[in-house]
Amino acid sequence: MRIIGIDTSLRSTGIGIIDAVGSRMVPVWYGTIKNPASRPLSACLLFLQDELAKLIETHHPDVAAIEGVFFAKNVKTMMILTHARGVMIAQCARSCIPVYEYEPRKVKMATAGYGAADKAQMQKMVKTLLSLSEEPQNDAADGLALAITHLHNQTRIAVQACEPI
Repeated sequence: MRIIGIDTSLRSTGIGIIDAVGSRMVPVWYGTIKNPASRPLSACLLFLQDELAKLIETHHPDVAAIEGVFFAKNVKTMMILTHARGVMIAQCARSCIPVYEYEPRKVKMATAGYGAADKAQMQKMVKTLLSLSEEPQNDAADGLALAITHLHNQTRIAVQACEPI
């Protein structure tokens, strides 16, 4: 099974792709999709969608794991994040990839064993769990952690046939 983890952000979306090979997790690709601060919202959303489409076309994930909606004090920031999440979910749907959502606390629990783990702890645990030579950038580590969480929370997944849009 190939899982793409998506830690959505307008300016730096973290992506992590792993394979489940028997009882092992094998990293396939990880990195970030970056949008400059000068790019307008609509162009950022289109860029996120296009870049995710390229990654899906290249790596052919079976499922996607994305961070669920959480409470934010800044309503404007929350709305922008919601737009970005919607674009990523829609692109997965267009590519017939089922999307699973995980709360940040559940991701931290599955990866670091502690629901309030900080970014540095998460990066170290992702490095260790995937036997990486160095710690991934924090957004990319979050994408990988989402993929790891999905793998830990699924025993059998039935991927239904879908006609690409």
